[in-house]
Amino acid sequence: MINHRATLMGLVGTGVTPSLTPPMHMAEARAQGMDLLFRPLDLTTLDLEPERLPEILDWAERLGFDALNITHPCKQSVIPLLDRIDPLARALGAVNTVLLTPNGRVGYNTDTTGFEGAFRGGLGGVQTNSVVLLGAGGAGSAVADALIRVGTRLLTIVDLDEQRAEQLAQDLAERHATAAGGPRIRGGSVGALPELLSTADGVVHCTPVGMHDHPGIPFPAELLRPELWVADIVYRPLETQLILAARALGCRTLDGGAMAVGQAVDTFSLVTGRDADATRMHQHFQSLVNDEEARSETWRSQK
Repeated sequence: MINHRATLMGLVGTGVTPSLTPPMHMAEARAQGMDLLFRPLDLTTLDLEPERLPEILDWAERLGFDALNITHPCKQSVIPLLDRIDPLARALGAVNTVLLTPNGRVGYNTDTTGFEGAFRGGLGGVQTNSVVLLGAGGAGSAVADALIRVGTRLLTIVDLDEQRAEQLAQDLAERHATAAGGPRIRGGSVGALPELLSTADGVVHCTPVGMHDHPGIPFPAELLRPELWVADIVYRPLETQLILAARALGCRTLDGGAMAVGQAVDTFSLVTGRDADATRMHQHFQSLVNDEEARSETWRSQK
């Protein structure tokens, strides 16, 4: 939607005040000569429970918001509050972008399309005959769907909760079944990772391990090998222990910034009706991350 007035967006979720998504969108809008205001609507800061989501959507409409980004823990609970849902988002059972249009609320999922675009751009040409996915949560579900669309033939989903991994595998298999049989999708155990990674083409990490608040590496670095490509969706920090270890071995890698920017590129286009410059958005995202890292380092040195 292209308006003569400023486009107004909000980011709804818990703990979203520090998110880099709003400044990334506003910088791209400025570069295109647009007025776009994007503000976090942090449930934690506002002391609102997620159950107040119906009221929040009503308020947003009355206050003239054009769109909302929806994040944890509201990606599923927002669905019954929408008038229309993009088929891909409906199949995933999760919405992260809501357009507030004169004809009603329309939901999309740009997490999955964002990862797909990031993968094709950053890991184009890699083998996808066998891929291991770590994490069967909301992010893992979106990434898994994208991995099938980029041609994965055997997808093994590993989660500490093996039942959740099996359920996601079953849901994906049903959704992507074809007359020819479709891809093979299965659940796997953490204990089987040494064997799984020894024969896989690539691995995608979709758990919080590696974030500033959850430091570490999701599996022993000894399981990496140069032929294995590695993708991580964690972007705080961009260079997680997993990415650093993989690069040191010569693996092709995709850091979490690629998905963060990818979903932002798709959301920007949905909301404004204009194509975003992905390279420019990634450069701005990188500068935001660098500034954040510099501030954190200064704070640590002054303690």
